[in-house]
Amino acid sequence: MDADGVTFACATAAEQRAARRAGVRSALVGLGARNGVPEGPVVSFGLTGALRDGLAPGTVVDATRIVDVEGTVLWDDGPLGVPGAEPVTILAADRVVDDPDERRRLHERTGADAADLESGPLARSGRLQGVLRAVSDTPSRPLDGLADGVKADGGYDWPALARAFAQSPRGFVRSASDAQRALGRLGDTAKGWSR
Repeated sequence: MDADGVTFACATAAEQRAARRAGVRSALVGLGARNGVPEGPVVSFGLTGALRDGLAPGTVVDATRIVDVEGTVLWDDGPLGVPGAEPVTILAADRVVDDPDERRRLHERTGADAADLESGPLARSGRLQGVLRAVSDTPSRPLDGLADGVKADGGYDWPALARAFAQSPRGFVRSASDAQRALGRLGDTAKGWSR
């Protein structure tokens, strides 16, 4: 499959900017696809949180399947075949999971390697063609409040970001840096694949 005729569904404004820089068609679907699913075929595109160690921040992943929190398969149409992306199983989470122990338990229970909020709703729409994401956080490198700075519609909550920074300046800066690096690698990978 190639990127022609596909909309890259992004949860956040930062993810949509990465898609636009890559030159692919994109839509801002918000957290958990609250803004709705675009018409036609879609790719779940953006950041993901690793549920196991071994997926470093910046690793680009290409889902082979999506499972729910019980391990039930929601989608298994196989990877997009993006060069350099690691094949993984994605957990369709219904909330951000940042506790390291909970991440590891979810990995053990479901077999999922990483989690996001959008791939499940996109899979349930019947329009999902694949998942292309980059790891932004891991069990040993959590978000440290960074996720609290995103509104449900995908925009930024600047006061929440300021509070997260004030509570853990070092952790916040590390998390933000990891997310920026991941978005850069994701955009570069999408650009190379879509040409």
